[in-house]
Amino acid sequence: MSRPIRLSMFVPFMLALLLLLGACGQKPDNSGQAGNTAGSPASLSQHASSASSNGKETSGAAETVTYYAGNGNIQVPKNPQRIVDLTSFYTGYFLALGAKPVGVMQGSLDSPYLKAKLDGVQSLGTKASLEKILELKPDLIITYTGSEGIEEMQKIAPVAAIEYGKKNLRDQMLDFGKLVGKEAAAKEWIASWDKKIGELKPKVQAAVGSKTVSILNPYAKGLYVFGHNYGRGGEILYGELGLKAPPEAQKAAIDSGTGWASISLEKLPDYAGDIIFTCPWSGDTSDPKTVYDSVIWKGLPAVKAGHVFQLNPKADTYNDPVSLEGQLKFLTDSLLSVK
Repeated sequence: MSRPIRLSMFVPFMLALLLLLGACGQKPDNSGQAGNTAGSPASLSQHASSASSNGKETSGAAETVTYYAGNGNIQVPKNPQRIVDLTSFYTGYFLALGAKPVGVMQGSLDSPYLKAKLDGVQSLGTKASLEKILELKPDLIITYTGSEGIEEMQKIAPVAAIEYGKKNLRDQMLDFGKLVGKEAAAKEWIASWDKKIGELKPKVQAAVGSKTVSILNPYAKGLYVFGHNYGRGGEILYGELGLKAPPEAQKAAIDSGTGWASISLEKLPDYAGDIIFTCPWSGDTSDPKTVYDSVIWKGLPAVKAGHVFQLNPKADTYNDPVSLEGQLKFLTDSLLSVK
């Protein structure tokens, strides 16, 4: 959000993903692959002067610019060369911009869409320690607003904290283009993406017609219904291609602005579209067969018609540019196959 983003267990982020879910209706975590910092402040202090020295060696008298981040206005290198990304869900933006990080969370490396572009990049595991970050001598650190340890990380390098989901795809791309000195690359990517969507959208809409589309994930207490801004193809299906969700799903997961809703199995028929994209939820240990083998699931029109398509939980929870490019073919091929 597998922000209900958003998939491994981390210390609390604003969007920390993969915390074991408690009561029904608990917010699905989409930043499950997002990193957190752990380590001894005392240990960091021992290296503080070294970190400052390393920063100078890396960037010298490099020009800085002001970036308007979620943690305030910060001074960042105009062209950062050693980016450490602790978010997982934004890693693909930097790859698409040609600003390959030197260190990322393991969640990024687990994604088949991102892994191929991360050769030689250091994994920071599922919990990034201050010591590991320091070893990479970053000149810019990317994390989420509300993350632990921001003040300590600022002793190592400038920290840009990003509020997950605040900006849409294009605005976020342009914003990161400014952050890393790649504005031209950001505009080029957007133009290329818009061209692809412009070619595919009429074909998909003609094939789908008035059919509705749902994104559903079984979990321990029922199902998650996903909307337009929580990964799993929602940005493409509802945003780029302009397809419609069933009225109840539209109201709960899209019009509400949350991007997701939690429902009981009994309510499933009201939220299930004529076409369903689904995958097991990896945020707990529940067996998805509880849903998939149920009489209610098997009785859905989409299931009977064979209009159910399985997403990849390790890849399709992401909604960055690289992941969206990877998802686009599968989603459109699936939709065009609907009779």
